[in-house]
Amino acid sequence: MDKILNASKGVKAAQRLKLKKKKVVIVGGIFDILHIGHIRFLQKAKRCGDYLFVLLESDKRARIDKGSSRPINNQKERAEILASINFVDYVITLENTLTNEEYDRLIYKLKPDLIALTKESSTKQHAKRQALRLGAKVLEVIPRIKNKSTTKVADIISKSF
Repeated sequence: MDKILNASKGVKAAQRLKLKKKKVVIVGGIFDILHIGHIRFLQKAKRCGDYLFVLLESDKRARIDKGSSRPINNQKERAEILASINFVDYVITLENTLTNEEYDRLIYKLKPDLIALTKESSTKQHAKRQALRLGAKVLEVIPRIKNKSTTKVADIISKSF
């Protein structure tokens, strides 16, 4: 089973699972340098359903959101790392220029039962709107762990060189 999929193959996989009455959970993010906060978030999200889909942002989106020196690991590498985690069922690699409307269309096609977020997520209102339209739930599965972020790790590493 290939765990790394493009959006159209990810939608087909989700549709097959929904036909089997499986509960689909989605999370999204950049997941650049994986740390314990990421792992705990993904574990808790997985516990909320049968299948966990990770929507993985593009390198372009990472640069827009995190700065010109990011990502540290390109999308292909980040996808491989996430796919190697046994409780991640699928990684959907997102395109470079995904607009909010395109992202919404993808979510509506995936038809998740649950959208999992961290408690401090900046996309909470957007996810709630998507979930309401789908009859899905939004669950804040874990608070962010203080002093644990890829940005902080990257800053420490860059100051060391």
